[in-house]
Amino acid sequence: MTLFVRLAMHDRSFDLFGDEVIYTDLGRSVISGGFPRFYGPFFLHGPAFFYLEAGWARIEGYPGSLMGWIYEMRMLNCVLAGATAVVLVLLTTRASSPRAGAVVGALYAVEPFCIRQNDRVLLETAMMFWVMLGYLVFTSLIGRLPRRHDWLRAVGAGLFFGVATLTKDEGVLLTVLPLAAGAVLRWGPRLRLTVLTIATTVAVYAAYMAVVFENGYFSIFWQGKTAGVQRMLGLVQSTGFNSSSGTGGSLQSRLIAEIAYFGTTYTMLLLAGLAVLVVLFRGDQLQRMLGLLYCAAGVTLAYAVFLGTLEEQELYLLVVPSLVIIPVAATLLLGGSRYRRRSRRGSSGTRKLGVAAMGALLTIALGVNLLTCVRWLLTPDEGFAQLISYVTEHIPAGTPIAAVNGDIETGYALPDYQVGYWDTRAALAQAHVRYFVVEWATVDQGYSDQTPAEVQNLVSGGQVLFSFAGRTYGTLVLYQLPQGR
Repeated sequence: MTLFVRLAMHDRSFDLFGDEVIYTDLGRSVISGGFPRFYGPFFLHGPAFFYLEAGWARIEGYPGSLMGWIYEMRMLNCVLAGATAVVLVLLTTRASSPRAGAVVGALYAVEPFCIRQNDRVLLETAMMFWVMLGYLVFTSLIGRLPRRHDWLRAVGAGLFFGVATLTKDEGVLLTVLPLAAGAVLRWGPRLRLTVLTIATTVAVYAAYMAVVFENGYFSIFWQGKTAGVQRMLGLVQSTGFNSSSGTGGSLQSRLIAEIAYFGTTYTMLLLAGLAVLVVLFRGDQLQRMLGLLYCAAGVTLAYAVFLGTLEEQELYLLVVPSLVIIPVAATLLLGGSRYRRRSRRGSSGTRKLGVAAMGALLTIALGVNLLTCVRWLLTPDEGFAQLISYVTEHIPAGTPIAAVNGDIETGYALPDYQVGYWDTRAALAQAHVRYFVVEWATVDQGYSDQTPAEVQNLVSGGQVLFSFAGRTYGTLVLYQLPQGR
């Protein structure tokens, strides 16, 4: 169901996102081997996802258009999301009960924020798949008698955690830190197995660094990584809601604007904050290990909110562990399945009432989320795909096209055109620019360094050649500016 829902939407329900163009191009750059390249070697993020893209392209073929490439890579993330659903069900079933596993699977399949995240060519879907797969292997070592080949599982978990870190460096915060905390609190497997898993994770990243050094790219790697760390710590705020340029928009207004789609997501996050307390204080070792994963994701996101670089996609790091924590905590509270023999504190009537209440909440959440999915399916949001098609059909290649500074990476979306940012009428006239692309929602919501009045002045008197009203960018418009201006 997870795979079906995402495939149904991947090419029509979510408009082009700026980073998708960059990450898709990075995947294409390694099809013939070598390091990822985007105007030179790219080391801001690890290469794991980009090599995965290259392998996927060899299987699926090489599309002829930009949007074809992006849709193909979106399909890859849909497959990863389906695999993530399997891992979540198995992990939750092991930690709690088959019923809890089924609840997690159903919630993840139609969770609106997860769907949108999985249907974009971004790194978080792949990173969380490897993280959760690593925990599925690692937690199999908890609460079992020592066996001869346990070290193989510890190494396997470390390999998955290493790939997660090579997908996006934040993976280390969701893997090494919870494992280290679990070792100190004695909530994980035997200490030597935890140490072996952490050592394997570090070794994977160290091997990547050794290859970079051997090929003479260490200085470029160091520049990219230090820039990335500065962004993560918030020392440099170039993007996101905390952006120092003032083009990150308002987090509060964004949350309010999207509550119609993600109201159940917000509610789930609030419930997870309470559920993790139940897991940490009443759970067994395995469940508490999952609680530590949730805490690591929560601390990472909280830091991003107040001090670091906060971007919408970061929320996925917390949503996935939340989906696991809530049913595990509910099972503990209700004394179900695996814990039925130990939890006889409440009366049968109280337990039945609790089960009925949680069942009703689950039904409501699934119903609301399914309704959101139907709305997204029935209302396409594909403005940039149509814009690119219109431009390539009606405007000669090489023509200058202006875009509002701070908007989507239009220059990469239209590589055969001279796309640039001209912020005055004089600059537009000097560059002989006759066409201007504006995404009015990004301007109105403060994601541009120009005010709506300033943009309106730039396009005043222009003729609307193309217009599309969508959820992502509001009204996406291509203007033809008056001649001689």
